[in-house]
Amino acid sequence: MRRDREQGHEQEQGGTNGAGRPDRRTVLADAAIGVLADAGVRGLTHRAVDAAAGLPVGTTSAYLRTRQALLTALVRRLVELDQGELQALGERATVRSADELVENIRELMRHRLTGAGRRRSLARYACAVESVRDPELREILVPRENAGRAVVRAFLADQGVADPDGRTATLLACIDGLVFDRLVGGGETGADELQGLVAAALRGATGA
Repeated sequence: MRRDREQGHEQEQGGTNGAGRPDRRTVLADAAIGVLADAGVRGLTHRAVDAAAGLPVGTTSAYLRTRQALLTALVRRLVELDQGELQALGERATVRSADELVENIRELMRHRLTGAGRRRSLARYACAVESVRDPELREILVPRENAGRAVVRAFLADQGVADPDGRTATLLACIDGLVFDRLVGGGETGADELQGLVAAALRGATGA
C-alpha cells in the first residue's frame, strides 16, 4: 500500500491544489532541485528538502520514502520545467535565417545560465551523471519533442538539410555541451561560436 502511494505521488508531479497553488509534491520537488543545485548529490537529503521547502521534518519522507523516490520526483519535475521553457521559447520564436536561429540559441543559453535556469542546469547535469548508473532516471531524461526542437528542425528542413532530425539532435547536443562548459568554466558565449555551430548544422544544405 505504501509503495502504491509513493508511485502515485511520483506520477502526479506538477499538480496544483484546489486553491491553484502548487501541491505538496510539486513544492517538495522544486525544493529538491534547489538543494541539488546548491549542495550537490551528497547534500540531497530528505531533511535538507524539508528545510528548503519550509516544511516540518519528515514531510519529504512521508511523500517520497526512499532516496530513489526523491530523485525520481526531482528529475520528473526538472524535465517538466525544462519542457515548459522550451515550449514557450519555441512558440514565440521566429527563425527565417541562420542569424535568427543564432539569436534564439543565445536566448536559450541566457535562460540556462542565469537565475532559476542556472540552478536547474546545475541540477540537470548532476542528474545526468546519476543516470549513468540508473536506467530509470536515464529514461526520464531522454530528450523529448517540444516547440523549440520543432522550430529548429523545421528551419533546417526548409534549408534543404538532408537529415533534419539528426542535425537537430546534434546541434542541440552541442548547445547543451556549450551550456555545461560555461556553467563550469564561466565566461561569455561569443556570437562566432554559435554561428559556427549553426553553420555546421547547415553544411550541405541546398537552400543555405
